Amino acid sequence: SPFSGHVEKKVPGIDWGTGNLGQGLSAGVGYALACRARGSEGKVFVLMSDGEQVKGQIAEARRMAMKEKLDNLFVLVDYNHIQISGRIEEVMPANLKELWGADGWKVFECDGQDPSRLYEAMASAWKGGGPAVVFCRNKMGRGVSFMEDVPDYHGKAAAGKDYERAMEELGFSPRLAEEAGIRRKAAIPSILEIAESERISIETGEPVDYGAEVRTDNRSAFGKALEDVGRINYGQPGRTPLLVFDCDLAGSVKTEGFAKNCPEWFKEMGIQEHSTATVAGAASCGGIISLWADFGVFGLDEVYNQQRLNDINGTNLKLALTHVGLDVGEDGMTHQCIDYVGLLRNTFGWKLVVPADPNQTDRATRWAIKTKGNVCLAMGRSKLPVLTDENGKPIFGGSYAFSYGKADVIREGRDGTIISMGQMAHRTLAAWEKLVKMGFRPLLLHVSCPLETDEEKLSRALSTGAILTVEDHHWRTGLGNGIAMRLAEGGERVPFRAMGVHRYGDSGSSDDVVSRMGLSADDVAKAFISLIKG
Repeated sequence: SPFSGHVEKKVPGIDWGTGNLGQGLSAGVGYALACRARGSEGKVFVLMSDGEQVKGQIAEARRMAMKEKLDNLFVLVDYNHIQISGRIEEVMPANLKELWGADGWKVFECDGQDPSRLYEAMASAWKGGGPAVVFCRNKMGRGVSFMEDVPDYHGKAAAGKDYERAMEELGFSPRLAEEAGIRRKAAIPSILEIAESERISIETGEPVDYGAEVRTDNRSAFGKALEDVGRINYGQPGRTPLLVFDCDLAGSVKTEGFAKNCPEWFKEMGIQEHSTATVAGAASCGGIISLWADFGVFGLDEVYNQQRLNDINGTNLKLALTHVGLDVGEDGMTHQCIDYVGLLRNTFGWKLVVPADPNQTDRATRWAIKTKGNVCLAMGRSKLPVLTDENGKPIFGGSYAFSYGKADVIREGRDGTIISMGQMAHRTLAAWEKLVKMGFRPLLLHVSCPLETDEEKLSRALSTGAILTVEDHHWRTGLGNGIAMRLAEGGERVPFRAMGVHRYGDSGSSDDVVSRMGLSADDVAKAFISLIKG
């Protein structure tokens, strides 16, 4: 059946599949923000249970709605006091109505099983404007004597004689179950496609060229590109709104420029990452483009479930992660996002880009904003050199255009291959220069899209007789793992080694932390010589 046990977006009329409890209000906030950004007068209604009200993400969403003054958002709570494990007052006591009121919401209450009283409460909420919540007093199982207000029936249906008795009390024939059983034996209806969102119209401008003499961080290049795109589109008739979300890190993730120039498109959500992930995802299904910038451990590790559900819901979210890998400065191991490739590889729709330098970052940012679907842009913290060819010309400048899935040749060679990812590109280039002085000239590649395989470049790497991968990511789940799996699937036999993070990293400068992990240019050169000499 296309009608799953839980609500899913593939069914016509369903805008969002929330999955686990506690995420519906965040989705409602996202849709309400999108409506307002598009100038729509539509209203958003969220239906909720009472058992889920103690989840922290709901509190985050309540505060967001109040801060943004979402007068187009309304909530109805099924207030029957029952959840799977018993009565809500016994499972986890909470002053539910007071919690909503304390966050500034307008709170109403009514008999939820009296249509006239429900209408009156909703009309009052509508008239006063949101955000408003209506607690609908209900009795679960009403109309069936042995089921009414009994927690046991929260998660199970009546069966056998109990089913027949229940149907009789409700005035229906028990034969309805037999008829349903016959229908279930028929062909399964085809799975329906997720509804297409509105057409996107946005200009991404011209790329910025960073010269060979420039040394800057990728996150700053991202921020400047984002600011440029905002400047071009903000306030322009017919352009799709670009909402940028932040969680108290605008200065670090370089979205301050966008916030200054596009104030109505910038949404400061505070330190509330779980709700922000869902809000940003849902908003992108409401006819706008969403971009959320955060540290890697907050924007992906902490909210993996929310990003997985964004994938399932087919959102159009651009996730800009900074401080990934070992490049987080003195913040230390708790802030080192060393598993982002593996996490996104576990999904089926996310695209991932790990740019090598500021020029590639600028172009990848503009590409991501105009590309349909979920795209993650992963960057470190430190300033990097602009990568140049052997003539000193920027490799990713000028006429270079970012192409998803394509690996980049940094240096030509034949004595084996070194493949890097992201901010390790300049370190492997330094290792390459050391190797050339020792009489070796390996092919040097950079992979910015570790979830994809550039078959032509991989074939070239195989022809050199040995492959060494280098990344400041968990060595079991990153670039090296992906290439090794592809080689195994193709039945290829070649000397291979994956260099990466093999323990939690230290606190210190990027260079020091990388060196202590055994990933410095000297370490790469030594590992390469050891590999090709067997």
